[in-house]
Amino acid sequence: MYRFELMEEVKLNRNPREREKCDNLSELFAVISTLQALEKAYIRDAVSAKDYTHNCSKLLVQYKAAFKQVQGDEFPSVESFMSKYRLDCPAALERIREGRPITIREDKNTSKLIAETVALFITTMDKLRLDIRAMEELHPDVKDLSDGLSRLSVLPPNFEGRASIDKWLQILSDMKVGDELGETESRQMLFDIESAFGSFNKAIGQS
Repeated sequence: MYRFELMEEVKLNRNPREREKCDNLSELFAVISTLQALEKAYIRDAVSAKDYTHNCSKLLVQYKAAFKQVQGDEFPSVESFMSKYRLDCPAALERIREGRPITIREDKNTSKLIAETVALFITTMDKLRLDIRAMEELHPDVKDLSDGLSRLSVLPPNFEGRASIDKWLQILSDMKVGDELGETESRQMLFDIESAFGSFNKAIGQS
């Protein structure tokens, strides 16, 4: 004789309250996982500093809202949540603890950051003037320059020089090791960076 009760559908939740709890846990899990993926993408230079900063800021806001929905005796901290569900996301956890994208720093050492940014502008321009056009020679300085500009809160949000730097960072990021800029590209890059440097000095002088 068959026992039909054993063939009943198994449900993850039996009432609306349990279903809402399950949804809240899933949302928090998804936000933390996405934040981890974004951090790793930025480390691999697969996302620009501008896009990273925008998306990271958005995810941190979503995290705060999602965690409030599950915070309580069972999950007093995000660490307890991650431990229970074996969520191995160290980069996301570090970002949550700091509460801001890695590209946004407390601007206590503005003068030092300005000096470092100026040095990166000059180094990049000097390399181009010396006809250094290899991707692996230019990319590190341009990436650091882009990051530095994103971290400088004294620059206006619409600082036009940032777009030029990010454009060349993307071009270099799309190249492979061993690839070089063409002669025309090299001259155009030098012109764009010189223009961006002029705009930078003007913006800093007005801050």
